[in-house]
Amino acid sequence: MWGRRPARGTIVKICGLRTIDALEASIEAGADLAGFVFFEKSPRHLTLDAARALVARAAGRIGMVALTVDADDERLAAIIAAIQPDFLQFHGHEAPERVREAKARFKLPVIKAIGVGGREDLVAAKAYAEADMILYDAKPSPGAARPGGMGRAFDWGLLNEAPREKPWLLSGGLSPETVAEAVRITGAPGVDVSSGVESAPGQKDPSRIAAFLHAARGAAGGEAR
Repeated sequence: MWGRRPARGTIVKICGLRTIDALEASIEAGADLAGFVFFEKSPRHLTLDAARALVARAAGRIGMVALTVDADDERLAAIIAAIQPDFLQFHGHEAPERVREAKARFKLPVIKAIGVGGREDLVAAKAYAEADMILYDAKPSPGAARPGGMGRAFDWGLLNEAPREKPWLLSGGLSPETVAEAVRITGAPGVDVSSGVESAPGQKDPSRIAAFLHAARGAAGGEAR
């Protein structure tokens, strides 16, 4: 678990990986975490069989994150049995109590996503004392079919008021073109990207993955390998 940036620079998570090519590009570029999405409404959704094929290539080479949205215990158990992730990521409306219950049952660290639209949303993060890491993302529009920021940025300056007691990641509107400025403004110890390194929804671009790692690590004075 990271309490601060590793010596080589910003922690980088590439989320929504669906192909071996994208996974290999992420590993080669030096990403720390690979995110696998288990949410049928997302264009990045993976079946358990597809996830197993990716994990066979990823295990021991990169940290693995299973992203779910308001999943019940049965669903979480099936995902964990299939891929044995290093982290669970809760990207829905999971309450602090749900984080605590899941950690107790599954014995895995939890990343909790918090949608940020204003200062009042940062108060919510303080309630998630049981989460091992917080991910700050853009708050979805009212009535949105999917959670998350949909590639939109929020006012990164708000994070100057965010709790800093635990590791955290910045997401929302990040790309090779914007990540250096985002890290400069927020001092984020880690960043999470999905659509910002895609050529189309769900289709990762290896060249953009490499460019993102280079920009993110350069912003914090580190180097991509």
